[in-house]
Amino acid sequence: MLGDVISFLNDALVQPFAGILLFRFHAVWLQAPMRNPIGEFVMALTDFVVLRVRRFVPRVWGMDTASLLLAFMVELAYLGMFLWIQGYAFDAFSLAGLLAWTAVKLLKISIYLLIASLVIEAVLSWVSPHTPLAPMLFAVNRPFVQPLRRRIPPVGNVDLSVLLLLLICQLILIVPIAGLEQAALRLL
Repeated sequence: MLGDVISFLNDALVQPFAGILLFRFHAVWLQAPMRNPIGEFVMALTDFVVLRVRRFVPRVWGMDTASLLLAFMVELAYLGMFLWIQGYAFDAFSLAGLLAWTAVKLLKISIYLLIASLVIEAVLSWVSPHTPLAPMLFAVNRPFVQPLRRRIPPVGNVDLSVLLLLLICQLILIVPIAGLEQAALRLL
């Protein structure tokens, strides 16, 4: 019963926090405007730890490496607790396997974040196109959608590039990411 409680708290608090830190990293990297309810929530929720880590971890190539490092560390803790709850025998523990699995999980979460932002932007474009979230979602999605928009014309004023990008994201999750995850798990 205690294992179920710890597992629930791990899934409900630790991994979402890693996702929020990873979203902050991507938003800063893609120069998304954060003056909106979601952006302000992300900043307020993560500032307490990111600002402290930034004192020791500088930006590299304009990227928020402190947020990325923290997302990696939180996901590493999440996966370590997950293995512990599952009764993993740590006597044959491979740190390289856990580090590789953490990196793959962050890639997977990044793709899920892109899928979520694409879906949210599409729904908001129909319901409320001038929402304060629109500039942030546009900035996050534009680098991925724009190359497809240049090659795929709208069909009856419907932009199919977003649908194609969603399919590409799903294929990436199914083939290379799943393969990388299996390889990382074999290292454990």
